Formats: sequence, structure tokens, C-alpha cells
Amino acid sequence: MSERIIVDAGTQHGKPVIRGTRVPVTRVLGGLAGGMSFEEVCREYDLTPQDVRAAIRYAEELVEREVHHPLPA
Repeated sequence: MSERIIVDAGTQHGKPVIRGTRVPVTRVLGGLAGGMSFEEVCREYDLTPQDVRAAIRYAEELVEREVHHPLPA
């Protein structure tokens, strides 16, 4: 999905992380959703702005791929 996001069974139990770190994408998104600023997330997890943008894009792509299957009424 992204050259900045990797999924490796040996890192964080196969959860997507920022390449070169052990920071899960969910931690980045959770920080932003919890009210941390973009800059605070970068500082807290020693990430670049491009890393944070890649985490957001990764999540966006996953949501975009979701398929809705309505249950019969």
C-alpha cells in the first residue's frame, strides 16, 4: 500500500507499522483522533510528517476497499 507502511509478522504481531519503527498505524491514528496535533504525533513517536500522512492514507485506502453487505430484512 505504501512504501512507508509495512506489515511484517515479526513486528508488532503483523500489524501495519511505520517503516523503520515499531509504531503501529493505529497508534498514529489514535493519537490524532484523541486530539493530538499533527506536530505532537510527529514529536511523540519520532515520525516525519510524511510518515503520519502515510498512516492516514493507509487507513483511507482500507476504508475505501470496504464492501457493505446489507442483511436481508
